[in-house]
Amino acid sequence: MEEELSLSCGESGKPVGATPSSLKMLDVGKWPIFSLCSEEELQLIRQACVFGSAGNEVLYTTVNDEIFVLGTNCCGCLGLGDVQSTIEPRRLESLNGKKIACLSYGSGPHIVLATTEGEVFTWGHNAYSQLGNGTTNHGLVPCHISTNLSNKQVTEVACGSYHSLVLTSDGEVFAWGYNNSGQVGSGSTANQLIPRRVTGCLQNKVVVNIACGQMCSMAVVNTGEVYVWGYNGNGQLGLGSSGNQPTPCRIAALQGIRVQRVACGYAHTLVLTDEGQVYAWGANSYGQLGTGNKSNQSYPAPVVVEKDSSCCRQPSPCPTPDFPSAARCSRIIEIAACHSAHTSAAKTQGGHVYMWGQCRGQSVTLPHLTHFSCTDDVFACFATPAVSWRLLSVEPDDHLTVAESLKREFDNPNTADLKFLVDGKYIYAHKVLLKIRCEHFRSSLEDNEDDIVEMSEFSYPVYRAFLEYLYTDSISLSPEEAVGLLDLATFYRENRLKKLCQQTIKQGICEENAIALLSAAVKYDAQDLEEFCFRFCINHLTVVTQTSGFAEMDHDLLKNFISKASRVGAFKN
Repeated sequence: MEEELSLSCGESGKPVGATPSSLKMLDVGKWPIFSLCSEEELQLIRQACVFGSAGNEVLYTTVNDEIFVLGTNCCGCLGLGDVQSTIEPRRLESLNGKKIACLSYGSGPHIVLATTEGEVFTWGHNAYSQLGNGTTNHGLVPCHISTNLSNKQVTEVACGSYHSLVLTSDGEVFAWGYNNSGQVGSGSTANQLIPRRVTGCLQNKVVVNIACGQMCSMAVVNTGEVYVWGYNGNGQLGLGSSGNQPTPCRIAALQGIRVQRVACGYAHTLVLTDEGQVYAWGANSYGQLGTGNKSNQSYPAPVVVEKDSSCCRQPSPCPTPDFPSAARCSRIIEIAACHSAHTSAAKTQGGHVYMWGQCRGQSVTLPHLTHFSCTDDVFACFATPAVSWRLLSVEPDDHLTVAESLKREFDNPNTADLKFLVDGKYIYAHKVLLKIRCEHFRSSLEDNEDDIVEMSEFSYPVYRAFLEYLYTDSISLSPEEAVGLLDLATFYRENRLKKLCQQTIKQGICEENAIALLSAAVKYDAQDLEEFCFRFCINHLTVVTQTSGFAEMDHDLLKNFISKASRVGAFKN
């Protein structure tokens, strides 16, 4: 049985809003509470978070950086200075001029908000000191929390039912609030009235992601390890037991697996690895682990998301034999959970959204392919209550920043003063920008008055991607084409571009091409990619050693691979 606590609202494992939604336009229409807003008001919304016992409270920001609240105002959680409900949006004057970076909420509800300047404000329910202001009085207006945080910049916030976590820019975690099960990580079960740094096993670690379940806490460190503490009655800590943990403890069962993100439901946990795989553990009475049954799991269990059916139905050929498109279909790029719900969701690299767990009263025990384009819609339409699992956020598109203006000018023949001829096609560019952005062009274009440069060393897609990167700071190549761009980045000594290429190539790895990618990583001295490919090969050793790539492996590379694999114990019985 999952421990019972009255729930008014809840929050995510990657708590609400720790990472803004990437929606092109903010569509909040699926949340019923927004039916109280006019069409004109909805068009002005740029950030939004729905919370409350029935999705009956909301905070949102507008294009004018004004913050509005609406709803039942339980325990003063709207921050208006009173406990009166409001059916019309009211401006949150006390945060005037502040810009929201991230937001989370608990079950009281209480609110924890971080600004873009790294400040923390809290308000709402406070019976367990979850506001961190040193009292147990409910906070009717936002209170700036500076104790032990005055010289820190907070980048991420997370709330359990009645406790709070924040993550600072230097990788430290601070916690406060309800601590009956050790969820504050202090080593005791006494409530924590003010922010206290979580130390122990995290003392010398750099944390990159935090999450809270109902009464447990999670942290992912930069090495990919996961540390957990707090309530464990359903195995939600993944330690193989059901005993509570008063201080951070590493999940040993994930040894050798690099986790990127963690998300917590009411009493279950999801993690996403750097290979795009999902593991789950904890309570499973609604099938929220996605394992095909309703048995709790105290150890991490892999969640098998079916290959996107649309990819599998279409017989379109792969770009190259090394990169089967089907292998990319089921790579997961996002996981979602919310501590007020028993619902789980995930999004694939191909853009398909799956859901499982408690979905509008039904128990869905395996990932189910939806017609949604984002995981947020799963929680709006199928979670109970219908709340946001994160802060929805979108940038206004009516004003172009300098960076956006430069992006628009790439390959624009009307403003360009230079064109590259590659594979018989022109790519238009601007000399001054190329000289500012790239050391190679700074020297090669210094005394060059030509307006056409012929390029034969690299292909058109690769060279175009390189030039586009100089305008946008990003690359938009498929993983297989990124290998060619890695070659170029190495040749031009563009180290940041080299890192981006490695990240992109990782997304296309599978058993068939792992050796080819390992070889490319060694050739271009891409150490991060080399280590990633090596670990992938070790984790899938049986299949990889049966591929043609392994059979045709360069002798020296094979020798080094076997030696390194032996050192990490890959050939032990």
